[in-house]
Amino acid sequence: MSARTDVERQVEDARRPAPPAPRSSHANTFSRGFIAKVVLMALVNAFGVYVILAAWAAESYGVMGVMIALVLTADYVYFSRRTLPMKYLLPGLAFLLVYQVFVVAYTGYVALTNYGDGHNSTKEDAVAALLIQNERRVEGSAAYPLVVLDDGGELAFAIVDDGEVRVGRADTPLENADDATVSDGAITEVPGYELLPRQQVLERQAEVTALRVPVSQDPADGSVRTQDARNGYVFVSTLTYDEAADTMTDTLTGTVYTPNDDGMFQAPDGTTLPVGWKVFVGLENFATAFGDARYSGPFLQVLLWTVSFAVLSVATTFLLGLFLAMVFNDERVRGRKIYRTLLILPYAFPGFLAALLWSGLLNRRFGFINSVLLGGAEIPWLTDPWLAKLSVLGVNLWLGFPYMFLICTGALQSIPKDVLEAAKIDGAGRFRTWRSVILPLLMVSTAPLLISSFAFNFNNFNLIYMLTGGGPRMADASVPIGHTDILISMVYSISGLDGGATKDYGLASALSIVIFLIVATISVISFRRTRSLEEIN
Repeated sequence: MSARTDVERQVEDARRPAPPAPRSSHANTFSRGFIAKVVLMALVNAFGVYVILAAWAAESYGVMGVMIALVLTADYVYFSRRTLPMKYLLPGLAFLLVYQVFVVAYTGYVALTNYGDGHNSTKEDAVAALLIQNERRVEGSAAYPLVVLDDGGELAFAIVDDGEVRVGRADTPLENADDATVSDGAITEVPGYELLPRQQVLERQAEVTALRVPVSQDPADGSVRTQDARNGYVFVSTLTYDEAADTMTDTLTGTVYTPNDDGMFQAPDGTTLPVGWKVFVGLENFATAFGDARYSGPFLQVLLWTVSFAVLSVATTFLLGLFLAMVFNDERVRGRKIYRTLLILPYAFPGFLAALLWSGLLNRRFGFINSVLLGGAEIPWLTDPWLAKLSVLGVNLWLGFPYMFLICTGALQSIPKDVLEAAKIDGAGRFRTWRSVILPLLMVSTAPLLISSFAFNFNNFNLIYMLTGGGPRMADASVPIGHTDILISMVYSISGLDGGATKDYGLASALSIVIFLIVATISVISFRRTRSLEEIN
């Protein structure tokens, strides 16, 4: 009995599953996946350290802090076993933070400042720029024999002062060069530097004439400048800055300038020096956008046209794309694949290139449409306010209907055939089937895309800029705004990036925030409206 019991025990022990082998961590096994992860995270950390050092050098401490937080978070998430969901979410969140949240936040910050021409840097930079820009040659000062030197691509001056050679660069005051060679009063060699020949001096004339080399560490001693690359003269600023009193004094007139709230040095009579610095102005830019007659009047006109352009663009492209999708979705049409391929050709061309092409085709005198198709007529397609708007809508229809054709074709082909057969069995005609079955099911798929298309056309800068440039210009507007300008192109003109005389990034950023709020509000309302379509199955 006991022997049988022992046998039975042995059989039971044999039937028992073996205990699982202890799991080894990635760190212990050094699997390929772990090694690949370490290499990838090393690259991420290297890039993060580079950005951190660059931000520290530029004194962008906010960017530096965010990047430190991102790098530490990435290291914790990808080397921890407790954060499996975040391993998939972190890349998207990081890109959202960098390319969306940061951009919107920085634009909002700029909108609250006077950033623009004359106010594009710090107060210290403004003081240095004022001192440089107001330099004048010291009357009766001697002319120093001068040569232009090249130090690894950076220009330098060498002058002869009382028989001694002195060398300096833009950031290095003049210093004695005892090992330089002088022949007949002219410098022939400076060890460590290359003497630029006359031809190269002429090629870099703008750099040579703009170069100023400090005479000494004291800015009051002035700087050496030249106009002919042969003789140097000492220039001294007519302004002096008193750091203790924080005032700028004109030595010629005795006028004292003090800082004002607008980031400029201002005299008692209200005149200001031309260079200022960036300061916080609060909601002043928003008040200018809506309260200043120069901007408020054109802004309302541009806003109405922008909304009309976006709505009409979506409506026309969707209706034409839907019509063509219905036509070529019919199995009775022969050669449907060829026709569909031809219809999407406009979508294959880059939008900005197509807009430039249409700009030439619609030229009043030399365009193909007027000169060939219309027999030499001179119709002002792009110079008449109303015709220009119609041209913009027409070109956008040509560019946009292939996209709508594609999504409508896909939506129509995804509708189950048994649903259509059921409607037919129930006695519904073609129109009733279209209105009650096909269209609701079609809108379930296309409504979100229509909303995104509206947002895209609301900011369709490429078409406006390449086709009409925003023109024709509004005759009664005191700012560079045209009849076909939409809000984004208006912002571009106001910012001065198109080569305008003045740049006002603060006002342009304020208008950008307004555009963002308008598009976001319309999109939220539209998405809430489309929730009713979710009940359709």
